[in-house]
Amino acid sequence: MTMLPIPVMGLLTLSLLLSGCMLGPDYQRPQLQTPAQFKQVEGWTLAAPGDALERGAWWELYGDDELNALVGRLNLSNQNLAASEAQYRQARALVRGARAAFYPGLSSSAGVSRAGQGGGDSTLSTSDGFAVSGSNAASIANSYELGLNAAWELDIWGKLRRSLESSRAGFAASAADLAALKLSLQAELVQSYLQLRVLDDQQRLLDATVAAYARSLRLTENQYNAGIVPKSDVSQALTQLRSTEAQAIDLQWQRAQLEHAIAVLIGVPPSELSITAREQLPALPEIPVALPSQLLERRPDVAAAERRVIAANAEIGVAEAAWYPDLTLSASGGYRGSSFADWVSLPNRFWSLGPQLALNLFDGGARRAELERSKAAYDQTVAQYRQAVLDSFREVEDYLVQLRVQEQEAVFQQQALDAARESLRLIENQYRAGVVDFNSVVNVQATALNNERSNLTLLGSRLTASVQLIAALGGGWQAPYTGAAVPVAKEP
Repeated sequence: MTMLPIPVMGLLTLSLLLSGCMLGPDYQRPQLQTPAQFKQVEGWTLAAPGDALERGAWWELYGDDELNALVGRLNLSNQNLAASEAQYRQARALVRGARAAFYPGLSSSAGVSRAGQGGGDSTLSTSDGFAVSGSNAASIANSYELGLNAAWELDIWGKLRRSLESSRAGFAASAADLAALKLSLQAELVQSYLQLRVLDDQQRLLDATVAAYARSLRLTENQYNAGIVPKSDVSQALTQLRSTEAQAIDLQWQRAQLEHAIAVLIGVPPSELSITAREQLPALPEIPVALPSQLLERRPDVAAAERRVIAANAEIGVAEAAWYPDLTLSASGGYRGSSFADWVSLPNRFWSLGPQLALNLFDGGARRAELERSKAAYDQTVAQYRQAVLDSFREVEDYLVQLRVQEQEAVFQQQALDAARESLRLIENQYRAGVVDFNSVVNVQATALNNERSNLTLLGSRLTASVQLIAALGGGWQAPYTGAAVPVAKEP
């Protein structure tokens, strides 16, 4: 058994003893100023990010099978999601590359070369049949070489381990980015679909109103022909009818744009998607009075921000390790000879083994600048993480108060709508009896229509706010979903 030289063994022993040393600060979660609970609902407390928790199929809260199918198509065919998934796989490959640096590298080489020295006018014949002419005889020789080379960089100061730590954190952040994008796209599709259905309801309202105004116009024309009402009543009735018809037509381009947006989200050209209008609106989810604090833990954007802090923290250790020498163990061996016939033979064997210690003595301040840059980058990610947490609290508070206030608003809006409908019924009867003029009817009809549309607009706003709240919570509040979930960062 061949023994290693004593100096090599000493250096190897020293490196193994120092291998537990890692330069740079160990990660600690940045301190945050956060509220003990949310003020809009009870049951909220501060929680740590945990985006690996399962997200339910939250869009099923709206009880719409067509919406469920569209979200399924988005999960499979959205191109932005496909690009983010590819970025996720790139980050996974970077972790594998960082881990590979811990192992020795092995390479092989084989070559032949021909070299000469001197020259003259005479011709020299070589042993292998080559002829070289010159004024003086030249010294020419062939060289054949076949060898293996191995090198292993010992991670004495933790540079490789910090680099792997940074890559792992970047990979986890990429997984959270993928989850955040998926949640955002799902929320965008659901909002567009709900707005489209509200427009369908508004279209039905305006179509029914146009039919009613058309009947009112015919009644007014009949009364005018009978000499009961003046010509101005007919003009008012016609103006009202045409104005409402214009409003009904205006909804068509708005609905078409929402349909086009949904088509792009599910990865198809707008011409290939047609969503048929229907009468039933999706249900407005009922928000629990008390929500568990674990819901906010699932926000993937907050988790991604924190993982970038971890990566930046590890990069400080990489920058600090550049001030210390790198120790590399290298070995090589093979065969080298001048004749191809006995090239691979015992006399032509060669080998070498030894450590190499490399230290950059002067770099014009490049290492110091890199260390300063890495520390500043860490401070930047900490600030971004804190801002992401603050934004998450603000968004949840905003949508909670919006839904609470709009729920109260909807009660009064419904009362106003009921009163407007009753007023319209009474004024139309009075007009038929000749008690009031048509101008009074027009005013009450306009009030009733405005209240009908306001009621639908408020419902659409409440549906949208519910989607936004679900997204702000990281994906719903129902029981854990057992279906396919967003990929979680796992060691490749």
